[in-house]
Amino acid sequence: MAELVSLIEDGTISGKIAKEILPELITQGGSVKAMIESKGLVQISDPAALTKIIQQVITDNPKELEQYRGGKTKLLGFFVGQVMKQSGGKADPKLTNQILLAQLNDAE
Repeated sequence: MAELVSLIEDGTISGKIAKEILPELITQGGSVKAMIESKGLVQISDPAALTKIIQQVITDNPKELEQYRGGKTKLLGFFVGQVMKQSGGKADPKLTNQILLAQLNDAE
């Protein structure tokens, strides 16, 4: 459990990923790090990789981008959801929000 908590704290995995692997970890034991690596569950924390995904999501959703920039800022949740979908839930949520806000609020 300590290894699991440590990986969440250092940003290697998200809380969502931890919840996913916890049942298997309890029943099978073993190294958390080995398990997440074998399953490809390491969180994406590379700003360049996240920026690429975010730019693609913005490009794919011009109508929502126009609505967001027109004042419907609640669409931020939609964009975050699309980034998570594109990344298979592996995007670092905090970093995703930072980059996404910068991209969405960037002048056209």
